[in-house]
Amino acid sequence: MVSLDDAVLARLEKGGSRYEILVDPELVELWKGDNESVEFGELLAIEEVWSDARAGERPTGEALEKTFGTSEILACARIILDKGGIQLTTSQRKQMVEEKKLQIINEIASTATDPKTKLPHPRTRIENALDEIRFSVDPFKSIESQVEDAVAALRPVIPLQFITVRLAFMVQGKDYGGVSQMLRDSIQKEEWMSNGNWACVISVPGGMKNDIIDKVASRSSDVEVRELD
Repeated sequence: MVSLDDAVLARLEKGGSRYEILVDPELVELWKGDNESVEFGELLAIEEVWSDARAGERPTGEALEKTFGTSEILACARIILDKGGIQLTTSQRKQMVEEKKLQIINEIASTATDPKTKLPHPRTRIENALDEIRFSVDPFKSIESQVEDAVAALRPVIPLQFITVRLAFMVQGKDYGGVSQMLRDSIQKEEWMSNGNWACVISVPGGMKNDIIDKVASRSSDVEVRELD
């Protein structure tokens, strides 16, 4: 449960009255994406509905019944979150926007390539392009949908291509454990060679190619790698 210091206000104005609850902004984001992903009670800093949280003023049970059809706190809180809005401070919004922007940049950088060079775009290039087009990041909208919006907005500014590449690796048998564990989810084919080396073929988004090669090289200094057609 979030502390009162870190909680933010969720507010609904209805019938000329205001109703507020104090919630965890990160858990609210998860809950809005999937209502089953978070135990609803964990969203609340305190199980209370306020008419003015900062002043400590509460609506009467009769007022809750009239507005929400119930005075049960969690039921009222669910309606406030469904139909109301989150009231972030300037610093809270800035922090959440920056964190989500970084996630969007990383997602694009790890999946997209430059069609001319077949290489990933540097993260700084993607960030500068987003700034150039003044892309607006929503702190409560899902990463997936915002990545789609960002890609559509970026295409006129930088070329983006989403391809899958196949990489073949061969490492010494002594390095098998660490390398195979790291690549396990992407392996399409693997085999042991007669000389005791282990080889595999993986399929990954083009934007991840260099990162994957660097990570394998960090675990096997004499790795052999080639990109397959």
